[in-house]
Order: sequence, then C-alpha cells, then structure tokens
Amino acid sequence: MPVMKTAIKKIYLILGLVAVVPLLGTGQSLASYYTFPSALTICDELVPLWDHRIWERMDREFMLNVYDRGQIYLWLKRSTRYFPHIEARLKEKGMPDDLKYLMVAESSLRPQALSNKGAAGFWQFIEKTGKRFNLQKKPHIDERLDLTKSTDAAISYLKLLYDQFGKWTLAMAAYNCGEERVKEEISQQGENDYYRLALPQETERYIFRILAAKVILSDPKRYGFDLPEQESYSIIETHLVVLQLPYPVALRDIAKACGSFFKELKELNPEIQGHTLPAGVHQIKIPAGKKILLEKQYKDFIKTTP
Repeated sequence: MPVMKTAIKKIYLILGLVAVVPLLGTGQSLASYYTFPSALTICDELVPLWDHRIWERMDREFMLNVYDRGQIYLWLKRSTRYFPHIEARLKEKGMPDDLKYLMVAESSLRPQALSNKGAAGFWQFIEKTGKRFNLQKKPHIDERLDLTKSTDAAISYLKLLYDQFGKWTLAMAAYNCGEERVKEEISQQGENDYYRLALPQETERYIFRILAAKVILSDPKRYGFDLPEQESYSIIETHLVVLQLPYPVALRDIAKACGSFFKELKELNPEIQGHTLPAGVHQIKIPAGKKILLEKQYKDFIKTTP
C-alpha cells in the first residue's frame, strides 16, 4: 500500500506540472484563464451581453468549448478544408458569413456526423427536412452527406427562415427546433427576441454554441491555439464525372477503372451508400487527374462487366 500511495502522489505531481507547462509557441499555459470579448455580434445582430443572464449563457458555452482543446484543434484543421466552399456559397447568395459557424455547432465539420434523432451530415438534416429541400435519401444514396448539395439546401432553408422571422437569431433557432415551434412560442409568449424567449434547452444553448465557435475560430491564437499551417487539412482536389450505367456496377470496379480503390472513392463520396451503384445516371467525385484514365479504362470495363 505505501508503494501504491507513493506512485499515486508521483502521478498527481506529474499531472500538476503538465497543467502549467507553457503551450509551444503561444506564451500561454494550459492553466490560462480565457475570456471572450465584451461586445459580440452574430450575423451583424448585437448580443445583449449587458444582461447578466445572457452573459452567463455565453460564458457557459465558451468555457465548455475553449478548454476542449483537442476538439478545437480538430475544428481548426477541418475548417481549412471545408470553410472555403461554405464561404464562397454564402457570399454568392448574399448570406452572412457567420452562418458557416452553424455547421461547426451542428456537426463539428464531420461529413458523416449522425445524431440519435436521425439527423445526418454537415448540416444535420433529418430525412423529412432534407426531402423538403431536394436532398435524396435512397438505399444507394443519402445526399444529406454531400457537402455541396447539403450546403445549398441549408442556405435555402436558412434564407426561408430569415424571410419568415426577420432575424438571423430566430432563423437559426428555428433551424434547430423547427419553425412551427418557434412560431408557437412567439405567439404564446408575446416575444420575438431570441434572447427573451423560453425555448427547448438545446435551442436556448444553440446560438451561444455558434457564437463560441465564431469567437474561438476567428482568433484562435488569443485562446492559446497556434496550429502550424502544415498541420491543417488541405482541400481534396477532385473531378466530378457523370456515369451512365446500363446495369448495377460495383463501386470497387469503378474505383479500379480510375486508378483508385473502394475506400478512397467512398470517402470522396460519403453520400454513396453500400457497395454498388444501380443502373442509371450518377455524378461521382474521383481523385483529381484520374478523369482521362477513367474514360479510357471505363470503356473496356463496361463491356466486360456482367
């Protein structure tokens, strides 16, 4: 027993030392205390932080996130891969750039994120809402997992919600719990201010989770996150090809025809379900530079496939 107690004390001592070791290149330590700015906006709407209840709600989400260091570093790594596409689409549609942080709160920028309620993909569409915005869900495909299509669907949905409620905070709240629930609460409570509405607990935290992501990812070094550029995840270059299949074809055979392999093609096309594409016309992404090879080899391949 004395030996065990000595070992435990040594472990505690080591953990105590680790807690104050400076983070490389930041001048900060793991024990640093971080605070968010005293003035915040989301989609150009001012957050009423002068109200102590609102400040405390923001403080809770900020604290839970800023000290989850592994998760934040993953956000930073993934953001360099996915944000450029989201930013371009938002700009093209005249939508606030801040809406990209909604995707962080929804899925942590994971293409195959799946909730226990059946919501899927970057933007966490449930099947019913996805269908409403033309996202196919069939045995061989789930377009909720397609970055381009799901982003366009999310932008359309958020625009519809903004036109309906007139405020981005209410639009985002409705994205989380549904527009009918938000309309009902506005009617029952006589309030149309997100910060003054009693909503489902998850929705009451929702805007603050988005805000926490914005605050930290907009200025990561301020909070001790100094990610070397070479550690970021780069954009994966692909070619979009159209395949006309006269009969079902194994995805592994299509992969071989373009010099790839099954797992890589699935990762490039997370929306594809299963191992086979049915007869019909399909758009799929293949590794950049492989289009000519596919066109050359596919002709021979399609003739010999039973």
